[in-house]
Amino acid sequence: MRDVHKLATQIVAREGGFVNDPDDPGGATNFGVTIHTLRRLRPGQKVGVADVRALTRADAVAIYIEHYFNRPRIAELPEPLWATVFDMYVNAGGNAVRILQRLLNDMGQDVVVDGAIGPQTIAATHRAYNMAPNHMVDAYGIARRDYYYRLADQRPASRKYARRRDGGKGGWITRAEEFISPRYHLTDAQHGARVAAWE
Repeated sequence: MRDVHKLATQIVAREGGFVNDPDDPGGATNFGVTIHTLRRLRPGQKVGVADVRALTRADAVAIYIEHYFNRPRIAELPEPLWATVFDMYVNAGGNAVRILQRLLNDMGQDVVVDGAIGPQTIAATHRAYNMAPNHMVDAYGIARRDYYYRLADQRPASRKYARRRDGGKGGWITRAEEFISPRYHLTDAQHGARVAAWE
């Protein structure tokens, strides 16, 4: 069994430290934990930017394991999917599960796209994984990468997360491709063609 603490620590490292980017709908964020998340986790308390800034790596790891791995029931999915779905859940909440559910439907499994991991999604994911054990993780990673591109298509302020200033792959795309086999990574030319309409 993979060490979930290690996976959470890797996500914290990927997320980086404190930022308060006005283009990020999440608002003030530290180690990937947004001010909105912290307010939800501390009901009745007045949570401000200073509280977000004060979060430690250990705080973020604990939050991720409890609220982004255990509670969403990621442990009930096939183990090879844990790292990518967990990482995406931290990054996009229930959309991580919707990406999985849409992929399952594309693979012939009939599941409701509701953003929650329940018995239907768990069973369907295991069936799909057993049918394509060598491809499921890549398929999810590709669907995740496509989600980021579509999000940037719709929200111009977010394009800087998908495309660097020099035109190369932005953080969202390189993050998704960390979970995709190299043979399925986009070339610079393919990435450039995908984002050309943003000019």
